Amino acid sequence: MKPATIVSMEAVLVDLPTIRAHQLAMTTMHRQTLVIVKLRCSDGITGIGEATSIGGLAYGDQSPESTKLAIDAYLAPLLIGQDAGNVNAAMALAGKQVQGQSYAKSAIETALFDALGQRLDQPVHALLGGAVRTSLPVLWTLASGDSGRDIEEALSLIEQRRHRVFKLKIGRGDPDANVAHVARIKQALGADVLITVDVNQAWDEATATRAIAALEDAGVGLVEQPVPRRHRQALRRLAQRFDVPIMADESLNGPEDALELAAEGAADVFALKISKAGGLLATLRTAAVGEAAGVGLYGGTMLEGSVGSIAAAHAFAACPQLRWGTELFGPLLLKDDVVLQRPVYRDFELQVPQGPGLGLRLDEDKLAHYRRDRERVQVAVA
Repeated sequence: MKPATIVSMEAVLVDLPTIRAHQLAMTTMHRQTLVIVKLRCSDGITGIGEATSIGGLAYGDQSPESTKLAIDAYLAPLLIGQDAGNVNAAMALAGKQVQGQSYAKSAIETALFDALGQRLDQPVHALLGGAVRTSLPVLWTLASGDSGRDIEEALSLIEQRRHRVFKLKIGRGDPDANVAHVARIKQALGADVLITVDVNQAWDEATATRAIAALEDAGVGLVEQPVPRRHRQALRRLAQRFDVPIMADESLNGPEDALELAAEGAADVFALKISKAGGLLATLRTAAVGEAAGVGLYGGTMLEGSVGSIAAAHAFAACPQLRWGTELFGPLLLKDDVVLQRPVYRDFELQVPQGPGLGLRLDEDKLAHYRRDRERVQVAVA
């Protein structure tokens, strides 16, 4: 049988409203922009993928707009005509001919796996070696800035059995006030509720040393990326100084970073993100380095919509060790989405789809409604 080939690839910018503002140290998000990739194959199968950044270029050096450009101008022309069933060969070609652009590569690899799963009638996690878990614990970020409101929200979510681990973003504003805010919430929620904090690189080492000591005293269970991503020696000194685990996020992209961080003893936990690693396979390679080094693993997010979050869920489900759970709450932050059936969250966990491919299908009407170029597309159709 002649192998199916890639016949077309479309990257669509989609702007979706969020249920509330999402505040980080470097920006405040009021909407989320997704890059939805539709990869059509010669056997009639269409695979889908997604790339998403946090706050455009505020978080990192890749934006939705640059991701779409990389796909349209470089990756699509390169890959059209290639074997759609050979994911390794396609991504090796992309890696050789296109430098960087991990978000674009992740979206394309996801679409290839989705198409392959449909072709073989297997879920993506089966193509990655099989799932060791069928659901993933998911935390929630408390972001009102008001201690009382955050406590009330957390208690409500626990009662609904939606979340029982909570993160607070504390990189913006006065560190002492932020630590006091976290301490009030931790005291109110009690010892059985894990509280983590994310500094998003906002502190220097001296500030981090003082603040982490207070956070440790308050009972915080995990501190994420307290210092700038290139300050690895500062990260190492903090990880070795404190009992509370220090997690590398912005300092970690793919397996090469993982190897260096592990060799330096610069982090107790690695945040895995498929877009930063460049795809599902690179994420599993990164996880393997962490596991070999005895580093805890955590399923991170770029606040993807349903397509990207479920793609990550398939990879995280296949990780032998995922000690720190995940934060795949991106779809819950969106008022609407572009899939026919949104992910299922139940009993504090995200349920990993068991259907062919990703187990998701696009809602073409929603995609048409939210795509950024909808007016131009409507004119072209007319």
